[in-house]
Amino acid sequence: MFARYNKKGTDTAKPVKANATPAPASAPKATAKPAPKSAAKPAPAQPAPVDKERKRKERIAEIKVELHKRLLDNLNLSALEHASESDLRQEIAAISTEALEELAVVLNKEERSTLFQDLYNEVTGLGPLETLLKDDGVNDILVNGPQQIFVERDGKLELTDITFKDERHLLRIIDKIVSAVGRRVDESNPYVDARLADGSRFNAMVPPIAVDGSLVSIRKFKKEKLAIRDLVAFNAFSEDMAMYLEAAVACRLNVIVSGGTGSGKTTTLNALSSFIDNSERILTIEDTAELQLQQTHVGRMESRPPNVEGKGAVTQRDCLRNALRMRPDRIIVGETRGEEVIDMLQAMNTGHDGSMTTIHANSARDGVSRLENMIAMAGIEMPLKAVRSQIASAVNLIVQASRLQDGSRRMVSITEVTGMEGEVISMQEVFRYQRLGLQPDGKILGEFTATGVRSHFSERFRQWGYDLPPAIFEPSVGI
Repeated sequence: MFARYNKKGTDTAKPVKANATPAPASAPKATAKPAPKSAAKPAPAQPAPVDKERKRKERIAEIKVELHKRLLDNLNLSALEHASESDLRQEIAAISTEALEELAVVLNKEERSTLFQDLYNEVTGLGPLETLLKDDGVNDILVNGPQQIFVERDGKLELTDITFKDERHLLRIIDKIVSAVGRRVDESNPYVDARLADGSRFNAMVPPIAVDGSLVSIRKFKKEKLAIRDLVAFNAFSEDMAMYLEAAVACRLNVIVSGGTGSGKTTTLNALSSFIDNSERILTIEDTAELQLQQTHVGRMESRPPNVEGKGAVTQRDCLRNALRMRPDRIIVGETRGEEVIDMLQAMNTGHDGSMTTIHANSARDGVSRLENMIAMAGIEMPLKAVRSQIASAVNLIVQASRLQDGSRRMVSITEVTGMEGEVISMQEVFRYQRLGLQPDGKILGEFTATGVRSHFSERFRQWGYDLPPAIFEPSVGI
C-alpha cells in the first residue's frame, strides 16, 4: 500500500562512500540539500488515536448487537416480569460472558461492566436513553436520528456521545415506548404523543416525514414536585408574587398560564394547584397526563388518538364536556390549543370558577388574541364583541412564563383582566420582571417588581380572608 513511499525512503537512505565520485552535474538535485535526505525516512503509518477509538466503539457496538440477539434467543421473556433485578443481571452476565468466549473477544473489566449494563438497559429499559433518563441533571432529551442525541442541562443544549446502532435500533425503542401505552407509530401514522412509565412526556416522528432519521423529544418528569417555595428559591418569581398568587388561587380566580415551549407552564400550573383546598373535587384533562396534583380528590383524564381505522378518538373537548357532568369544583386543562377553548370558557362562566389552563403565547395580550383565534378556528360564528365579552368575564388572571436567553425560566408578568372598555378587553399588569443588564458570563440581571397598580380583586381577597398588605403592590425603588 505504501510501496511508493517506501521506495523513495529506501533510495534516500543509501549510505554514500567516502571515495565516491561526485554526482554528475545533470543531477544537482541529489546533492543540493543533503540534510533533508538524511531525515526523510518516513515513519511507519499509525492510525490516529481518534480513528482507533472510533473503530473500537464501532466494534463494541457490533458485539453488543450480536449479544443482544443471543439474549433474545436464550432468555425467557415471559418470565422477566417476575425476575428480580439481581437475578436478571446475573443471567445476562452469564449468557454474555459465554458468548464473548465463543466470539474470542477480549474486554477489560470496565468495558465488560459497561457492556453488561447496556445490555440490561436494552432488555428491560430504553437502551441508550436509559442512562439519560436516570440523570437528574437532564431536563430534555432530543434525538435527531440514530447518531445525534442532545440533552438540555441548566437551560442549555449540549450534544452527547451516546448513539443508537442504526435507524432500526432507534425505531425498535420508539415502538417499545408507544406500544406500552397502547399507541402506534408507522408510515401511515408517522407521529405520536405518549408518556413513559415514570410520567415523562414523549413525542416521536418517524420516516418518511422525518427525513434524516426518526425525531424524538422527551420532556423528563420531575420526581420531586416543585412547590412555590422551591420556585421562589430558584428565583422564578418573588415572595410578593407568591403571596398574591396564593390569594388568587384560593379565592377561585380563573387563571391562564401563558408562555412559549419549554418556558415552565406546566411546572407553574403544578405549583399553583398546591394552593387549592384539599376538600375540593378537581378534574384534570390532558393530551398526555403530566400534572402532579397532591390533593385527595382528583380525577385524571387523558385524550386518545384514533385507531388504525381512524375511529375511537376521544378529544380534550369530549373529556371537558363529560367533566361538566361529574360535579367538579375546579377543572384544570393541561393545555388549551383548539376547539375545547369554548367549553373551557363556558365552564369558567357557569359556576366552575377557580379553573386553570395553559396556552402558548408570548404575552398576556397575545394570550387573549390566541383565545379569540381558537374560538374562530372552532367554527363558532359569534360577533367579535361577544367573543371578547365571553373571554373578559371568564378569565381573571394571566400569568406569563418565559425562558430567557440564558436558559433561566422566569414569571415575567402577572396581568389581571378587569373587564371591557367598549369593544376592547381591559387589562392591568400587577407584577413584572424588570431586566437590568447582562453579566459577563451571559447571565441576565433583573428583579421582580410591582407596577404600583392596586389589584382589581383586592376586595374579593379581603372577603375570602386574604387581606394582602398594600406594600406588595408598591414598585421597587428606581423602577
